[in-house]
Amino acid sequence: MQLGTRWATGSEPPASVPAALRPAIAEVESRELTGHWTLTWLEGRAIAELDAGWEVIQTPTGDVIARPFQD
Repeated sequence: MQLGTRWATGSEPPASVPAALRPAIAEVESRELTGHWTLTWLEGRAIAELDAGWEVIQTPTGDVIARPFQD
């Protein structure tokens, strides 16, 4: 079991945020969005969700995608 964490935009992501997600998180933050990120895990893959309406996910193949929330 892996526990998630939260951090504010503009601050350094916690060490538990995988290196693969960090460039995409920085890209989303470059859009001058503010809020808090929440890191969760689904089936062993990291998902970072920004409460301003974005998510950064790692696919089963290892690709990283940044996109607006999809309902």
